[in-house]
Amino acid sequence: MGVLVNGTWCDEGLDTRKTNGHYVRPDSQFRDWVTVDGPSGFPAAAGRYHLYIAIGCPWAHRTWIFRKLKRLEPVISMSIVAPRRTDQGWVFDNSTPRYQDTLLGKRYLHEIYTLAQPDCTGRVTVPVLWDKQRQTIVNNESSEIIRMFNSAFAAFTDDTTDYYPAPLRAEIDALNALIYRTVNNGVYRAGFATTQKTYEEAVDALFATLDQLESRLATRRYLLGDRLTEADWRLFPTLVRFDVAYHGAFKCNIRRLVDYPNLWSYTRELYQIPGLAETVDPEIYKQGYYSPSPLRNPLGIVPKGPMIDFTVPHGRPTLGG
Repeated sequence: MGVLVNGTWCDEGLDTRKTNGHYVRPDSQFRDWVTVDGPSGFPAAAGRYHLYIAIGCPWAHRTWIFRKLKRLEPVISMSIVAPRRTDQGWVFDNSTPRYQDTLLGKRYLHEIYTLAQPDCTGRVTVPVLWDKQRQTIVNNESSEIIRMFNSAFAAFTDDTTDYYPAPLRAEIDALNALIYRTVNNGVYRAGFATTQKTYEEAVDALFATLDQLESRLATRRYLLGDRLTEADWRLFPTLVRFDVAYHGAFKCNIRRLVDYPNLWSYTRELYQIPGLAETVDPEIYKQGYYSPSPLRNPLGIVPKGPMIDFTVPHGRPTLGG
């Protein structure tokens, strides 16, 4: 995967021997916050911040979704890295308009990390929220970036939807914790496991939660009832990647998403919210998850299927229905 060590890029692979075959996701390094009045030194402002994402990355996908839902495109600019990582990690393709670093003109994402912190040590991940004024990374933790987008930029958008309402926060937090551990990160714990035992533990926990969510959605419109919340948008990126990537590439193959009637219709409903389809690209997901890997896909062959149609009418009741 590659890491920075004291500001120098080192191309090294994932080693789970020290964790008994378990995949352990490192914590994000940059954890400052954009706030309304800026006591952290990062006040909300139109045009000041820039978001770096990868289309294939589910963590970055969350931030792209919130940027779109909250109508922050004119407020927060954005660049997209190229679909496949190289021996330099995430890279830009400055010959292709879609995958250019439109802000700093860099070739590699790790150059942006060392611009913010010359002696940076750690993984180089997306998303990245960059402050153009202070020339530094504000935050690279997706769960925190989406909360900034949800509330800090209220003065610069006409969308007043609150996806983290105070009365539901305890329930949202509890559901987020379960879904992160067993689903969002659970698919990675299965896909990167290096022993049979750790793989089966991850897969069993993953499908136990999917079964639980299927039952939950039998009696409610969204995860918390009739109101879309942050919990739904943290789950959605994993669901849209499930059948085209995790089911095959990560051996999460006890059942497919389409085998869950409620989860499948729920996923289609979220996909069909205006503008959300622009953030979903199953072909790019396959390119990323089936990229060459000595452990998982040594030949780098990308499957042609499965064919997933998120535009099929979802059949779920309309709001208030």
